[in-house]
Amino acid sequence: MKLIKPCLLAITTLLFVNCTAQKKASSLKEAYKKDFYIGTALSANQIEIKDAKQDALIRKEFNAITAENIMKSMFVHPQKDKYDFAMSDKFIAYGEKNKMFIHGHTLIWHSQLAPWMEKIKDSTEMKAFMKDHITTIVSKYKGRIGSWDVVNEALNEDGTLRKSVFLNTLGEQYLTDAFKLAAAADPKVDLYYNDYNNEEPAKREGTINLIKKVRAGGGKVDGVGIQAHWRLESPSLQEIEESILAYSAIGLKVAFTELDITVLPNPWDLKGADVNQNFEGSAKMNPYPEKLPAEVQDKLAQRYAAIFKLFLKHKDKISRVTLWGVYDGQSWLNDWPIKGRTNYPLLFDTQLQPKKAYESIMQLKNQKNTGIDKGFKD
Repeated sequence: MKLIKPCLLAITTLLFVNCTAQKKASSLKEAYKKDFYIGTALSANQIEIKDAKQDALIRKEFNAITAENIMKSMFVHPQKDKYDFAMSDKFIAYGEKNKMFIHGHTLIWHSQLAPWMEKIKDSTEMKAFMKDHITTIVSKYKGRIGSWDVVNEALNEDGTLRKSVFLNTLGEQYLTDAFKLAAAADPKVDLYYNDYNNEEPAKREGTINLIKKVRAGGGKVDGVGIQAHWRLESPSLQEIEESILAYSAIGLKVAFTELDITVLPNPWDLKGADVNQNFEGSAKMNPYPEKLPAEVQDKLAQRYAAIFKLFLKHKDKISRVTLWGVYDGQSWLNDWPIKGRTNYPLLFDTQLQPKKAYESIMQLKNQKNTGIDKGFKD
């Protein structure tokens, strides 16, 4: 009888150790809940819950959402005197129902404009459009959206201003005006400038100069969005880190807003290639039509792990990391820059199953010293 208590103690201790060892995060949002939001971009079908399995995956893994397309100008403001909020209302309702952080994308962008917007040549008319467009949309969702991409992709690769319809009609003042209008419509919402390749030195400098000018003109800018459409070998971790530090140094929140990693060759790396015609259906440009080889899966996992390890290092500066799509079958990279290719840039495969890349970033939180990033050369 004297052995009962020691035995019970041993069993209890063993059960406690086992339970502790097994207590691992079961989803991305749980694993990174103390670090930053983990988001995804939703298609119209996902917003309308056309596929129950996709919906279950979204609700399990993510705590922030961005609309992939339906909040862009051509959809919400198709005619000068007509707004269409049917889909954006469903998007907001989806986020609220699932207690997700909701990001608005995007208010002012030179692409995906309604045809009538592209025809505006007069500065007075353009000013009137911007005021009506921004004020109407931001006011409608005041208090329901956590942050907005106010201006999207206003820069060239060298950091100079893109000659968009907005710059051509209003000059660079349109940038300051856009942020002022958004802040006036919802003073509490976080306002972002969003762009791609703005982790690269020239464009980074252009982004910082743009934001400083907007602020000097009285505009409110809370953060910068780095789209993070990246590759297996580039940009370097050093460039990414330097950008996080540079943006944070001027008081900006940093969000990685459209993360995906292409595993396919870039036709622009091939000298003399005509990307418009020559590679349509080219096997060289579509090397993995059926599945991704194991060695490339490994590289993708190592790349994601190295990137997320860097994000964790600077989690105090990062507000959100959003994957641009839920699963590989949804990715825009299957059709860009060449239609009909099969890409594998996300964390879930075409069957909605977690890939090795998913496991690699979960291991960063669930285990210590996993060694997953060993051997990765950035």
